Amino acid sequence: MAELDIDIQSFDIPRVVSVYPDRAGVRWWTKAWFNNREEGENAIEIEREQAICFIHDRIEKDAWLEEFYPKQMEVYHNAIEQTKEQLLKQINL
Repeated sequence: MAELDIDIQSFDIPRVVSVYPDRAGVRWWTKAWFNNREEGENAIEIEREQAICFIHDRIEKDAWLEEFYPKQMEVYHNAIEQTKEQLLKQINL
């Protein structure tokens, strides 16, 4: 596939994730948006230490999403695999 110069990233599904505290800074939450959906997924309460690790890039975005949004990431992986298979079929025509 390398010789075809296909930009696989152009077929990627956007994934955005954030972490944020409540107003008192006591409780922390994470929220994710997949495929540019406006409403996003339900926020999930997390530990403060987890938020700090994520903020300081000690946890990669996809690993974070796998932990807190596993069903959505399964859909993501399936969609990427289907796209890959479709590309390979087109190449082999």
